[in-house]
Amino acid sequence: MSIIVTGAAGFIGANIVRALNDRGEYDIVAVDNLMHGSKFRNLADCEIADYLDKDDFLDRVRKRALATPEALFHQGACTDTMETDGRYMMANNYRYSLEMLRWCQETKTPFIYASSASVYGLGPLFAEDRDNEKPLNVYGYSKFLLDQIVRRELPSMNAPVIGLRYFNVYGPHEEHKGRMASVAFHHFNQFRMEGRVRLFEGSHGYANGDQQRDFIHVDDIVRGNLHFWDKPVSGIYNLGTGRAQSFNDVALAVVNAMREPTSEPLVLATAVAQGLIEYVPFPEELRDKYQAFTQAHLAQLRAAGCDVAFQSVEDGTASYVRWLQKNAE
Repeated sequence: MSIIVTGAAGFIGANIVRALNDRGEYDIVAVDNLMHGSKFRNLADCEIADYLDKDDFLDRVRKRALATPEALFHQGACTDTMETDGRYMMANNYRYSLEMLRWCQETKTPFIYASSASVYGLGPLFAEDRDNEKPLNVYGYSKFLLDQIVRRELPSMNAPVIGLRYFNVYGPHEEHKGRMASVAFHHFNQFRMEGRVRLFEGSHGYANGDQQRDFIHVDDIVRGNLHFWDKPVSGIYNLGTGRAQSFNDVALAVVNAMREPTSEPLVLATAVAQGLIEYVPFPEELRDKYQAFTQAHLAQLRAAGCDVAFQSVEDGTASYVRWLQKNAE
């Protein structure tokens, strides 16, 4: 039976396809929308059995014209948190995902889907509990709403359903995301072009560059997905490292990796003093919409048996920078 990956030409989807290939899985149906055709590059080194446009795929699902898959990794979504077209967001994220959920229950197919830490809004608690969930934008709401459907129906479901709330993901094959690409990606390009990286000055009670997020390497996101395919335990789980690290940590990791192997690693104060890290004013228009701190609670993830050992910002960013240097155009 085929494995279906939606959003297969996107950031996380393409990495899942590649990891499935590494496990000897090639009967993969890749589903995406290549209106922006350059995304094909993310699949160019992968082996798939077929490619379906999202609309064609949906049409076949609605007509029940597809064979039952072995599993569905549902990564397809609009991931632009700044998108303000709520009708588009809800159709593309919520309604599309709900159709996939219903189809997978009907065919008894394991359904592993991408949720998001954006459901928590400003926090301060990032544990999988309804009281902690206060999305700030329609993107977060589109993810939140499907999670509520899953929670409500979970006791009566007859096939595994796993929702994974991704925190701040970075790593290979995110170039097409533009402004929505990771901090590490933007820092790499800033340093390559200008010899420095830029961070926000202090805000929300944090010092310059010391705002903190739970940054997770895409390889660890993939490991989480594959774990739940191998050992499905239905539920909604945070998928972050459980460690909040500062934007300073990311910037310094990029700077030190870019200076390898000819220069010794710098400490933050030295990098700032040498002008390699620069602080710019915090935009006032973001103040009430900005997650200055995120950190995944992992109790439910670990209780479900997911024992993935997550990379630190320092290790993950260094490996990512080396990949970017090797693959930069």
